[in-house]
This record gives sequence, C-alpha cells and structure tokens, in this order.
Amino acid sequence: MKKPKLGQNFLTDEDAIRRIAQSLGDTTTRTVIEIGPGHGAITDILAGAGQQAENRCARLHCIEFDPALARELTFRFRNAPHVTIHHADILQTDLSTLVPTPTLSSRPESERSADAAESGVPDERSLLGGVQRPAAGPADTLDVVGNLPYYITSDILLHLFTFARQGLLARAVLMMQREVADRIAAQPGVSDYGPLSAFTQLHAQVTNLFTLPPSAFNPPPDVYSTVIRLDFAPRFTELAVDPIGFNNFLRASFAQKRKTLSNNLRNAGYTPTQLAAAWPDTIPPQARSEELPLEAMATLYRALQNA
Repeated sequence: MKKPKLGQNFLTDEDAIRRIAQSLGDTTTRTVIEIGPGHGAITDILAGAGQQAENRCARLHCIEFDPALARELTFRFRNAPHVTIHHADILQTDLSTLVPTPTLSSRPESERSADAAESGVPDERSLLGGVQRPAAGPADTLDVVGNLPYYITSDILLHLFTFARQGLLARAVLMMQREVADRIAAQPGVSDYGPLSAFTQLHAQVTNLFTLPPSAFNPPPDVYSTVIRLDFAPRFTELAVDPIGFNNFLRASFAQKRKTLSNNLRNAGYTPTQLAAAWPDTIPPQARSEELPLEAMATLYRALQNA
C-alpha cells in the first residue's frame, strides 16, 4: 500500500462503500462528480465496473488532487468513455462546466465566475456572492459524492454552495469528520450550532446517514467519520431575502461567537438606532446568533433593509 499523502485515509469497508454509492439514489441518467476518489473504490461502483453494472451513472467526473492517484485512475478507467479523471483542486474547479446541458456550461465566463467561492473558514467569506437561478430540471443538475479531506471540509462545502445557489446541484453524499457532521446537522440553541450549520441549512436539507469507526480506513484516522446527505434546496426565495445581502448579514452575525447578535451587528456597522427600530419583538435583546433559527434571522434582516 502506497504511503498516504495529503492527509489521505482510504475507505476500505466494502459495505460502507456500497452504502455511500447507493445513497445517491438512481444515477443511471445522472452526471456525478466524485471528490477525491483515491484508489477508486466508490468509482468502481458508480462507473459500473466489475459486477456493479447496475449502478453505472451516465457520466462520472472524478476530481483528484494527488497526481499519482490521478494517473492511476486515468489508466484504470481508460476504456470507460463515460468516466473522466481530472487532476485538479476541487476548490479551483468550476462545476458549471461539467453540467451536461450546453446552455449552462456555455454561460459567459464573467457570469460563471461572479459567484466564485473564496477559501476561508470560519468567516464564511465564500458565501458573499451568488445569484439565484430558477430551479434547474433533473438533466441540468449534478450529484456529488466524496470522502472530504478533514482539513478543508468547510472550504469544500462553501464551494459547493456557490453552485447550489445557481441551481446546478441536486444532491451530495459526503463523508467527513464526525464532529463536523454534528455541527452541520445541529439545530439552533445547542452548542454545536454555528455559522457552518446556518450556511449549510440555508442551502440544503441535511440527513445524517451513518458513522464509521477508524478501522473502516487504511490507515485508520484518529477520528470517527460520518456520512451525510445534502439535498440542495436554497431557501433565499422562501425567506424573502437576497443571497448576497443575507449571506453577508449571516457572516457578520456569527463573527464572534461570544458576542450577542446585536453587538456583532454593531461591529458590522449597524447603528444602535437602526437596530432598535428594526429589532423584532420575537428576538430577545441579548440573543446570540446560534440561538436563532434562519426564519428569525431573515425577519431581522428584512426589517433592517426596510428601516
């Protein structure tokens, strides 16, 4: 076994590999993006290799950062025309170019790059941009699967949200460190709820699927891993907020966890007079952002916009 690089821990539990692939649902007519395929365990199933032909997807794009692994996979799937191996950084990959419909992939570069995500956690800078598009049809969207590197999990999620806001993503099945998955799925009012929870739940419905012990990997990591499913359904229209402004507002609201929401907003430039005029009766004056659901945050944001 090749010595792992880049913090790689390869999933070897065959049952878990099958469950991850199956959690995407029927992919026979779908275009799937696999992030960090490694040695291709999940790729085999999605590509319909060996005895797994019934799970084959229409198109499979594998984004692999490690050049040696990318070469290995390119050779291995050389006779599979529906599989493309990209030696690339997922954070620098414009997923809109991989959408199967020509009308989306041919969008002007200036338009496609307007929402480009900046890497940056925990300040969530990559969510400052984004223009909502009308909901895309099934043929216009991508599914995503991947075992996310622990040290850039949040960055990758923020990158995916950029394309979710454009209506380009339908579903993602992702494996990550258990503690991060717990934060993503946390509800307001509990200690795990924070900016990543809010931003994720603003863009998708989160389902915790299953957790794996270190023994499911080679080499075993020091942590447990959890597989989640994200069904992308951005809530900007439902909440009656504009994506750019509301993302900026949320980032400011969660800027310092120990401060109250009002203090964070004052630090972001809102005056006490503005806050007093717009503050809803339903939000306690000393509330912190992690205590409030997105609906309450949207109510305050709209009031501030109209103050």
